[in-house]
Amino acid sequence: MNKIVVREIPEKILIIKPSSLGDIVHSLPFLQVIRNSFPSAEIHWVVAKGFEGLLKDHPMINKLLIIKKDQWRKPANIGKTIVEVRRFFRETRKESYDVAIDLQGLLRSGLIIYATKAPIRVGFEDAREGGDLFYTHKVKTGKEMHAVNKYLEIASAMGLKVGRVEFPMPLIGDASKKPRLKGGDRKYIVVVPGARWRTKRWSAEKFGALISMLETETIIVGAGSDTKMSEEIKAKSNGNALSMAGKTDIKELILIIRNAEYVICNDSGPMHIAAALNIPVIAIFGPTNPLRTGPYGSNHVIIRRDIDCAPCYKKTCKDIKCMEDISVETVYKAIAQKGFAGQAGVTLRA
Repeated sequence: MNKIVVREIPEKILIIKPSSLGDIVHSLPFLQVIRNSFPSAEIHWVVAKGFEGLLKDHPMINKLLIIKKDQWRKPANIGKTIVEVRRFFRETRKESYDVAIDLQGLLRSGLIIYATKAPIRVGFEDAREGGDLFYTHKVKTGKEMHAVNKYLEIASAMGLKVGRVEFPMPLIGDASKKPRLKGGDRKYIVVVPGARWRTKRWSAEKFGALISMLETETIIVGAGSDTKMSEEIKAKSNGNALSMAGKTDIKELILIIRNAEYVICNDSGPMHIAAALNIPVIAIFGPTNPLRTGPYGSNHVIIRRDIDCAPCYKKTCKDIKCMEDISVETVYKAIAQKGFAGQAGVTLRA
């Protein structure tokens, strides 16, 4: 690995990691190392509109730079986008960053880091879409490396001390604020049935059947687009579920997960929030690789089919056997097994 020499203590640092939810959570240990290494520096963060709730008022971040990347991609907004991008680049350059780090590794983030004109611009050697053309320093990492460790490789390349991995997620509430279920102030589990790709979703019918078998009450969480699916799961849960999909912002979502007994989910952003909060996770995996994007740490169980075509990383598929062949009984067995909380990264083959 090529060492990056930071000769002077930086006064102002920019971290570029706009999205997505899970990826930003994976970046938090890197933020912890940067703050520990440069306690007096100003740290700014580029984040996409819609994800700023995860970082807003974070005690380690001095300023958020919010970009409207989803709007920028729409051809109909091209005129407005050009004006906004130019303004954003001018304002970014005025900050006079000493160090800028691109943890996204795409053309857009590469252009942002180039616009800063920071003397030290760091990113991944394998950045996509030509993003690496805009770095002064490139860091090589392993392809099968977990995202958390990949980001920390940049910290190591900068000569920073990487100790115990920590996810700095500020408290946004306490146990007294947790949702009250029909039985009063009782324990609950969280189910996350959504995922960005259709191929990563276990069926609503199976989630509903599973919840109906559990003794502990369940809160279903998700985005507004998950509302219909969540209501379907609730209807099949034998009265054992409360649907909160589309009814929480990111900070409220974190609060609900923080107080859960455990979380059952697909490969999704809330899965990474749970793992970061050290909440036990039972994760159902199909087309993606848990070595790269699984819940970080040891307090989890991964359930996946052992088939030749997985992981394929396909967002569409005519025959999603990797998910459809995972039975309700298999997931229930993972939940019911003794000593679940102490299991170290167990993988069950469905």
